[in-house]
Amino acid sequence: MKGILGTKIGMTQIWKGDKAVPVTVVMAGPCPVVQRKTAAIDGYEAVQVGFMPKSEKRITKPQLGHLKKAGVSGVRFLREFRDFSPEGDTITVDIFGEGEKIDATGTSKGRGTQGVMRRWNFSGGPASHGSKKWHRRPGSIGQRKTPGRVYKGKRMAGHWGVERVTIQNLEVIEVRASENLILIKGAIPGMTGTLVELRQAVKGAK
Repeated sequence: MKGILGTKIGMTQIWKGDKAVPVTVVMAGPCPVVQRKTAAIDGYEAVQVGFMPKSEKRITKPQLGHLKKAGVSGVRFLREFRDFSPEGDTITVDIFGEGEKIDATGTSKGRGTQGVMRRWNFSGGPASHGSKKWHRRPGSIGQRKTPGRVYKGKRMAGHWGVERVTIQNLEVIEVRASENLILIKGAIPGMTGTLVELRQAVKGAK
C-alpha cells in the first residue's frame, strides 16, 4: 500500500463551506527511494524510502554505503512500505488526493510515570466516610495463596506514553503539493516535529 513519511507541523482549522474543520498539518516528503525489495530476492515486495536530510558525518559507514548505492545523500529516517511500487525515484505528497482515507502512525507523547487514575481512568477510592490516604490508590491487585502472584498485564501505575500508535481512516482534507503539505482531519499521534508515517487506509473508505 502506498505511503509517505512526514513531520507533524501542528493543528489548525480551515473552512469547508460554512463549517470549520479541525486539521493536522503534516509536511510530507519528498522521500527518495533507497531500495526496492522483491519476492525473488528478499521474500516480499516492498520499497524502502528515506526522509529528512542528515549530515553524512553522523551516519555509520554501513548505512552510508547503503545510501550511496542508491545514489541518495544522508537521510535521518528509513522506513519500508510493503506492496508499494512507486514509478519514480522520489515519493511526493501528491500520491494522496482530497477525500482519500489514510492511516497515520506516530509515537505518542511521553507523560512520564503516572498513577492508575490518570493512566487507566480508574475511579479511585472513597473520598469521605473515614477514608484516609486512599483517594487515588488502585485497590486490590491479586488474590491470596492461589495464585500467589500478580497476573501479567495488570493495570497499575507506571510509565505512560512514548508508544507506537496508529489512527485509522483519517480523511485527507487538502493536499498542497507545492509546499509538500497535507491537511488531515482530526488529530494524529505525536508531538510537533516528530516523524509521522502516512499510509493508504487498510480498511478502506466507507
